[in-house]
Amino acid sequence: MASSLRVGSSVLRQSLRTNAQSNLKSVGFTGLRCYSSKSKSLKDTFAEKLPAEIEKIKKLKKDYGSKVIGEVTLDQVYGGARGIKSLVWEGSVLDSEEGIRFRGKTIPECQELLPKAPGGNEPLPEGLFWLLLTGEVPSEQQVRDLSAEWAARSDVPKFVEELIDRCPSDLHPMAQFSLAVTALEHESAFSKAYAKGIKKTEYWQHTFEDSMDLIARLPTIAARIYRNVYKDGKVAAVQKDKDYGYNLANQLGFADNTDFVELMRLYLTIHSDHEGGNVSAHTTHLVGSALSSPMLSLAAGLNGLAGPLHGLANQEVLNWLQKMKKSVGTDLSDENIKNYLWETLKSGQVVPGYGHAVLRKTDPRYTSQREFALKHLPDDPLFKLVSQVYKIAPGVLTEHGKTKNPYPNVDAHSGVLLQYYGLTEQNFYTVLFGVSRAIGVLPQLIIDRAVGAPIERPKSFSTEAWAKLVGAQL
Repeated sequence: MASSLRVGSSVLRQSLRTNAQSNLKSVGFTGLRCYSSKSKSLKDTFAEKLPAEIEKIKKLKKDYGSKVIGEVTLDQVYGGARGIKSLVWEGSVLDSEEGIRFRGKTIPECQELLPKAPGGNEPLPEGLFWLLLTGEVPSEQQVRDLSAEWAARSDVPKFVEELIDRCPSDLHPMAQFSLAVTALEHESAFSKAYAKGIKKTEYWQHTFEDSMDLIARLPTIAARIYRNVYKDGKVAAVQKDKDYGYNLANQLGFADNTDFVELMRLYLTIHSDHEGGNVSAHTTHLVGSALSSPMLSLAAGLNGLAGPLHGLANQEVLNWLQKMKKSVGTDLSDENIKNYLWETLKSGQVVPGYGHAVLRKTDPRYTSQREFALKHLPDDPLFKLVSQVYKIAPGVLTEHGKTKNPYPNVDAHSGVLLQYYGLTEQNFYTVLFGVSRAIGVLPQLIIDRAVGAPIERPKSFSTEAWAKLVGAQL
């Protein structure tokens, strides 16, 4: 009898495996990609590392919890909390000289180490997401599996599609993007589980599922907005056997250009994360600390990203460059560029795309885009103008004396690349930034819930109270 049961169970298991393989093939998979027994999944990898990380934090707080780590000046308080050390952000640290490091790795190191698409040269953003969440460089198979899993999760609810379709075409794409992400709250596994009652130790698992679903759906949402506002309203289906960057390029309508696909992979990787203190990252973290779902938290971050002092900056750079191009024409001499830069500064404007709150050298994200341009579009007139500005601007800004960092940041270059490949609709650029930023901020949201991070609630004072605190008479 026992032998018969074992045989029967074996037959049943084989039948289930066969059916599973058949179902996966029917949606575009060639094998058990998401559930491969040869490759440890992202969720399992994170869960395995979690206990040690929690113990590390507990020990750090126990042994050094009372240690003073810095001072706060009144200038910092009134200067937007600039430089105040007060946030925990595992994924990246921004060094004023070296630029951003993702889990200790520079952008060139990430470009070298992270898996790439077959025949491609740029890192896949799936690999960076894995690195940001776990601190480990994933294998090629693990990244392929993650690509397949995001593709499998990519179906956007019908009501969200209809919501986007009903938006007036002159509603800013970022407003539509935030609206659609907020509407996905209806699908939140975390919110539903929390309403039923779950243990704190289970928060991260539901946050993980929401984050995976959310990231998976963003390309389709972004593309639907783009195609509705600027094109024919038709959006290609996600190709289940392709990577994230390819699918975004394809749904936007640019996949026939392999260089643009490569640009999307690079763009999504380098724009993803930039420490936790920038507006979009901090806002996502702050709203998440109140146990709002990843959908509501990211939507809040996107609203911050939409501001002209944050994600809208690359659009402003491109506008400035185009005005400059009309003014200087084909004469890109050092003297001509220098004169235009001084005209900009003397009119009370800043040189957009130059300077940074933290960096004191050229942004490595700018450098990676410049290297891409040198390889793929060295003779483009607008790129040649950008190169001349890069050559002349630091000297002018140094002489001007009012810019702490006279070197370019990421925004000084990204719009030029998008423009070259035909994505000229500048109001849409921040939506692309938003898709990328989700890949950076959601890993930290998962980590926050996994380690039991509390609600964020700094102390504030009125001007009168601050004056009293520092002994001033007003």
